[in-house]
Amino acid sequence: MKTPSLMLGNQAIARGLAEAGCQMATSYPGTPASEILASLAVLHKETGLPHHTQWAINEKVAFEIAYAGAMTGLRTAVSMKQVGLNVASDPLMSAAYMGTIGGFVIISADDPGPHSSQTEQDSRMMAMMAKIPVLDPASPRQAMEMAGLAFDISEEFEIPVMLRPTTRVCHARQDIVPHPVPAVTRQPMFKRDPTRWAATPKFRLVLHQALEKKLETLSRYPKTAPIRLNPDAIGKTALVASGVLAVHAEEILKDLSCFQSIPLYQVRQPYPLHSDFIDHLFTTYETVMVIEETTPVIEMQLADRRHAQGKLTGHVSRTGEILPEAVETLIRQIAGLKIPSVETTTAPGRRPTLCAGCPHRASFYAIKKAAPKGIYTSDIGCYTLGLNLGAVDTVLCMGAAISQAAGFYHAYKQSEKQPDIIATIGDSTFFHAGLPALVDAVVQKVQFVLVILDNRTTAMTGNQPTPATGFGAIGEPLNVVNLEQAVAGCGVLSCTVCDPYQVKDMIQTVKSAMAWCRNNGPAVIIARRPCVLYSRGDAAKDKRFDMAISDDCDGCGTCVKQFECPALILEADAKQVHIDQTRCTGCGVCVSVCPKQAIESKTPSMEAI
Repeated sequence: MKTPSLMLGNQAIARGLAEAGCQMATSYPGTPASEILASLAVLHKETGLPHHTQWAINEKVAFEIAYAGAMTGLRTAVSMKQVGLNVASDPLMSAAYMGTIGGFVIISADDPGPHSSQTEQDSRMMAMMAKIPVLDPASPRQAMEMAGLAFDISEEFEIPVMLRPTTRVCHARQDIVPHPVPAVTRQPMFKRDPTRWAATPKFRLVLHQALEKKLETLSRYPKTAPIRLNPDAIGKTALVASGVLAVHAEEILKDLSCFQSIPLYQVRQPYPLHSDFIDHLFTTYETVMVIEETTPVIEMQLADRRHAQGKLTGHVSRTGEILPEAVETLIRQIAGLKIPSVETTTAPGRRPTLCAGCPHRASFYAIKKAAPKGIYTSDIGCYTLGLNLGAVDTVLCMGAAISQAAGFYHAYKQSEKQPDIIATIGDSTFFHAGLPALVDAVVQKVQFVLVILDNRTTAMTGNQPTPATGFGAIGEPLNVVNLEQAVAGCGVLSCTVCDPYQVKDMIQTVKSAMAWCRNNGPAVIIARRPCVLYSRGDAAKDKRFDMAISDDCDGCGTCVKQFECPALILEADAKQVHIDQTRCTGCGVCVSVCPKQAIESKTPSMEAI
């Protein structure tokens, strides 16, 4: 008997893809999906099989690479988070029409809540719009199984298939028995067919008609039909759940001794919803209660609203994650059980902040000092936490820092007084979506300063490589794209590289760039310093300075309020700030922050090293 392994949901998905013969996998990192490709890279490295595993520059590129592989007959997959699917929506819509030869699985990890996203949008709605089937796993084990099932469906119907785990599946852990990863012998073979692969509008109509027939057949496909989790239960109200909510509902029904009185169904394929299942619900039950995250995709397909209840009828919240407590309340209402009043206490929260020693903190401090009345547009990344430092005014989506800076410039262009406009964007995000926006700003001669926060990695999602890193998903050596040359290639005439730890120099650099852009268009500053988590090995050896607070400190709190380094602590009623040496990285930047010059630094002694 094989020994089970405790796997993260994303590891289980990766295992399912590999065991099903996936030969090409691409991704752009984004929580909660990041570990899928990382886990595949580990598997491919361990097996030594000639699979292609790639962190792409963005989700659109990742999608198109993997889809082309599927057009040759290979089994391929692309993974991303739900807002990343927006970036890949253009090829998604066309791929649905053209279909596929080899299995093509699109993994879009949703984030109800949201926990780490701009929106809590539902990828199943994108699947409906694209007209492709979507599978909704309830656990890591089921996600692993559905990865293989998705490949089978994709090849049988020649259609892309979406696998849609959520945060609670991606980041849950479960014992799973792994199986050998096969040595796939498929060889790529691309057959030219312009009426399909390069279809003009006339042929697109034919492809759309074929797609609708596929969906109709899929709505009766037995392998993805809803599962009755308690076949012996008898009741007038049926509970229909999908994803992790099916697990919550099953456990709560058992805890409340209602498992035999409320029929429970798990929908595995929320789109297209099985037509026989719809008929069964409305001929068998007086009421159908639907619980799903985040949009009422299943409920909308239950056309007879007199029977169906859920988000559309106000019985289930339309926003936020549906926690087990909410599921229990709903089941108690159905069962006619008393709903107990629960007193809850909320522990005092602590807002997220940049790490101690983070070079972004120094950059934001310099920007504020150089342009205290400016408009600060920013982007998606850990540097979004510049909000806490008062140096981020807008965060819309990937790459929008540059476009919105241009928008503010054009809005103020005819006014008497034009504000300083400074955009901040990470190095990975710049490659992902900033390049086109910067080219446009150069053409329009937009007067703003762009600060590229170059920490040499994709820090927020787990330190994945960027195009400037020089290695790939499994550590293989790759070509390096020089960031300065990329900026120059966009047409920028002023590009300066600085070290954000040298705060005074960076303040002057920002001021000079601001003055230059007034007559010449965009000026770019590359604030280059590796991520402290990515670069640190032995903390003692990496420490630049030993930091201390002198008796000149009067507890004014400027360093804590204006700089917000986690290593600087000012307790209530304390007369002086103190330094938490377990957090301090010895970057020395805070020396420039204290108005009393009460923070001191000295080079660590050799004995300490």
